[in-house]
Amino acid sequence: MEFQEVLRFVDEKVFAKTGKHLDDLQEGILTEALQGQKYAKIAQERDRTEGYVRVAAAELWKILSDVLGEEVSKVNVRSILKRAIFYNSYSPTTIARDNVTINNHLNNCSERARSPTETQPDQANPPPLYIDLGDAPEIFTFYDSPRGDFASRTTELATLEQWIVNDSYKSRDIPNIPTRLVAILGMSGIGKTALAIRLIDRIKTQFNYVIYRSLRFSPPLETMLTNLLQIFSESAENSPPVWGKQGIANSQIFNYLRQHRCLIVFDDVEALFSEGKLAGQYKPGYEDYQRFFQQVAEVNHHSCFILISAEQPREIAELEKSNYPIHSLVLVGIGIAAKDILTGHQLSDESMWETLIHLYQGNPLWLNITATLIAELFGGSVADFLQYDMPMLDESLRWRLEQQFQRLTESEIAVITQLAYSTEAVALSQLLNELTLSPTELINAVRSLVRRFIVETEERGKITCFTLNPVVAQYVKTRQ
Repeated sequence: MEFQEVLRFVDEKVFAKTGKHLDDLQEGILTEALQGQKYAKIAQERDRTEGYVRVAAAELWKILSDVLGEEVSKVNVRSILKRAIFYNSYSPTTIARDNVTINNHLNNCSERARSPTETQPDQANPPPLYIDLGDAPEIFTFYDSPRGDFASRTTELATLEQWIVNDSYKSRDIPNIPTRLVAILGMSGIGKTALAIRLIDRIKTQFNYVIYRSLRFSPPLETMLTNLLQIFSESAENSPPVWGKQGIANSQIFNYLRQHRCLIVFDDVEALFSEGKLAGQYKPGYEDYQRFFQQVAEVNHHSCFILISAEQPREIAELEKSNYPIHSLVLVGIGIAAKDILTGHQLSDESMWETLIHLYQGNPLWLNITATLIAELFGGSVADFLQYDMPMLDESLRWRLEQQFQRLTESEIAVITQLAYSTEAVALSQLLNELTLSPTELINAVRSLVRRFIVETEERGKITCFTLNPVVAQYVKTRQ
């Protein structure tokens, strides 16, 4: 996010609302606040008293709150403006330059989509673009670099773009098949949704339709397909779809996927899976999602689905091994790029930051929660915080870990309890000797934990060993 771009955006918004431009002091306060500077430094650089700057800043935050429709403060101004600028890029005046018009929550076509009776999209002309981000969460508060380049996920973004836009899947039997399905996987809080939303912004012009839907509340597949058909039919000059039979809806969906280039994102896929069962086992009544995802990979079409999940769907692993045109990307921590998070919380003792990042595995959500705790109770001092038993688990972090813990089977709980007290990676044979589980129960439990991204594998010679995420290990040891 370039500062001049931000200042121009804010000034235009403020002028449109108040009829006045930002003055020099307001521009200075905003610029320094975006860089995490304290009011004392702002006052010193502008030869004002700190009290004067604080009063001026309070007035500025009030103006911005009125302009942007949500409460703005020095702490959150960066994330709010980042989000506002992102969504402003979809406004009618901006998108008109890209031959796209989107009204009412990014939800209307610039021109009529082609009828599904056409056999191929016209590749000679830029396709009309329909964007419906639906219930996409307002994010962009994780690991935004001051350089504005989303540095921590550059490689992952490039990989996804290559798979979906620039590459064709090379099958042993049929070359150059477009990638039909991509799974973005990883632990809760690792940044899967943030990455997907950023990806949408980069590749949206390559598609006729871009649709995001969360499965957090486990909608039946028929409901989801009906919603997609409504979107397709309302934006196309053709007769309305036939409702009531899922088989017919399936057929119509794939007609659209063949005739148009669609990017459809399903988030929170793990909500379709049963609690207390091994990873990736669908709830009763939701098995049709598994069949649908298999169809997406197997049936010929020109579109791409992105599945975002904290558990690997079983069919994804099986389809990848069967050489279907799908890919999986497992996200890990963001490493030293997480320093941007700590900068945003104005923490001190920068020499200790890498230690803190390592303790919390570079997980953006965990680090945000912990950084808030450090700022509130330790005066922002990382060194003071690290004097205590580590890793320390904030109540909010414990609650989130408990949500994951509730999904585990008894066999999985037995395995992670054993791993939590192990000081080094453990082989299957050791676990079998130490636990009262049959070989089948143990293997299924360990594989399930790996598919939940709670247990990690480590190769030692020709032996695969297993370790437990240290934050999860601390939670297991202190859980009552």
